Amino acid sequence: KLIGLFYGWQGNYTTWHAAKKRCVGYDDSLILEKVKEAVLKVKEGKAVFERDSVLFDKPEYSYPLLSTLLLIAQENNNQLNIIDFGGSLGSTYFQNRPLLKNIQSMQWNIVEQKHFVETGKLLFEDDILKFYNSIDASLSVSKSNVILLSSVLQYMEEPYALIKQIVRHRFDYIILDRTPFVLKGDDRITIQRVPKKIYNASYPCWFFNERKMLDAFDGYTVEYEFNALDKANIASVFKGFYLKRIPHA
Repeated sequence: KLIGLFYGWQGNYTTWHAAKKRCVGYDDSLILEKVKEAVLKVKEGKAVFERDSVLFDKPEYSYPLLSTLLLIAQENNNQLNIIDFGGSLGSTYFQNRPLLKNIQSMQWNIVEQKHFVETGKLLFEDDILKFYNSIDASLSVSKSNVILLSSVLQYMEEPYALIKQIVRHRFDYIILDRTPFVLKGDDRITIQRVPKKIYNASYPCWFFNERKMLDAFDGYTVEYEFNALDKANIASVFKGFYLKRIPHA
């Protein structure tokens, strides 16, 4: 059984499946409902932003992410066309939107699971914020040149397969944010337990070897890295990276 802290990250599992078998209470519909209620409050102006369904009444900007988005817009005639992979119902978009308002033309395309996309289209989609079931579906409508991976790679069963897919699309820019790395050693599979005051769930979660992760982004250089907001109860650091495609790579 799970032991240790009331919540946090535990374990070092040999496979994703082995970790998943020991997870409990992961109900997609429950999580979607919690996130939907929170984002609706943000949309209605009753809260400033939400993260993982938790509401905040004061701004908390990710300045490294914001400066990267503004830099990309500056390089592209004050335009930003981004795919936010695993972007929930717009958490990062709504959190940072007040400081992106001077971008002349912005398209924020979220790629998510089907039930999130259906809810997003119904309640939150507008001229700027769009929802799609896949990267290909998004690109068929809007030619994004940047993809954001914020707190998402660690929850994918096969993160390196996703990275290969993203690299094949040859985005000009890739932004990683809120991604956990071990301080030493190889990739580690853990179980993350969510505080019950948020919702009762646990699920597998990767902690990556930084060099191995960055080497997977073949054809890209790291322009800079930054520390992310998150922290864990195991020896690790959450970081972000701004990657730029090498010309002709």
